[in-house]
Amino acid sequence: MSTDQINDSIFSDEIKEHLKENRIDHMTYLPGMEDVGTDIQEQVISRMKDYDYDQYTEADVRRALSHERRTPEDFAALLSPAALSCLEEMAQRAREETRKHFGNSVYMFTPLYIANYCENYCIYCGFNCHNKIRRARLTPDEIRREMEAISKTGLQEILILTGESRAKSDVEYIGQACRIAKDYFRVIGLEVYPMNSDEYAYLHQCGADYVTVFQETYDSDKYETLHLAGHKRIFPYRLNAQERALQGGMRGVGFAALLGLTDFRKDAYATGIHAWLIQRKYPHAEIAFSCPRLRPIINNEKINPMDVHERQLLQVVSAYRLFMPFASITVSTRECARVRDNLVQIAATKISAGVSTGIGSHVEELEDKGDEQFEISDGRSVEEVFQALVQQDLQPVMADYVYV
Repeated sequence: MSTDQINDSIFSDEIKEHLKENRIDHMTYLPGMEDVGTDIQEQVISRMKDYDYDQYTEADVRRALSHERRTPEDFAALLSPAALSCLEEMAQRAREETRKHFGNSVYMFTPLYIANYCENYCIYCGFNCHNKIRRARLTPDEIRREMEAISKTGLQEILILTGESRAKSDVEYIGQACRIAKDYFRVIGLEVYPMNSDEYAYLHQCGADYVTVFQETYDSDKYETLHLAGHKRIFPYRLNAQERALQGGMRGVGFAALLGLTDFRKDAYATGIHAWLIQRKYPHAEIAFSCPRLRPIINNEKINPMDVHERQLLQVVSAYRLFMPFASITVSTRECARVRDNLVQIAATKISAGVSTGIGSHVEELEDKGDEQFEISDGRSVEEVFQALVQQDLQPVMADYVYV
């Protein structure tokens, strides 16, 4: 089902008319949104628009594979359709780069959704404000109980997530969750709504180490049709979030496009170029990629990632590794166990375990307090993922950072 068909299937005529009448310019910052004056967005979008992947040949791909350090032009070739004929060699080279820089280590973590209230209308997301789901927000005591239960599994890294609602999950609430997390975990990540640099600085002081922001798609025209209401509709504020996070003191930032929303090759290319430009401007920054594909959501099980099949997913992951060999690459439970086990053998260096995308799932009394964002494909426990890594002669690592 295309995103246009999703739009038609879930909107009432009344909602469509309301959205049309109240639509805001998706390229203009709203009051209170910090504009850091960067030119990175312009560079990313310009390069993406000029990217014609059909011009590349197998010879271009093999030339890219022969280079010790790969340029943006090499990266473009590796993402082209022509590269599919070289996919086995790409995967082998990606594996070599992974082992060279990460050894056989694979980092483990789990996400914790502490709230699913959202003020955005994103037509592909289960949390969108017009989707009729059970909404919930964990109290500080409930957050502590969930984190305590997670820490007992041996995990030492947590990713804190909320729906994108400042009213229900304000910066102070997220900061309190970070301070609680410090009692149980060595590494704390955030995947929440984009913020200003001073707000990121506050959350860093509360204990957050890194920030991940999915741009969803770098095609601004398509972005407008997918994000019909809420602050998330503002394309440039989201795209520049990683830079504001680094200016706020975060040591790491993560990048991703939601593969399947539109032309995945252009989105993957833009994601890589975005990360590459940030790395050049902020050499100290730790860079991470995620490669999420669309998943079904509550009230819409027909969502699918269109033409992004397993071969294409492997191509994207391998291209990221070959272009930015030091970057971390996460493979989430959007993928099934078989795909995840294969990707950590080749290029992925981080894997989630014991996952739920609902609110309250690690303590029995809180189970299913709020509905999930999307359906997961790999429901294995922390111990099961740990043992699967060991059986593949990989070394599970619970934390990659120690403060002294």
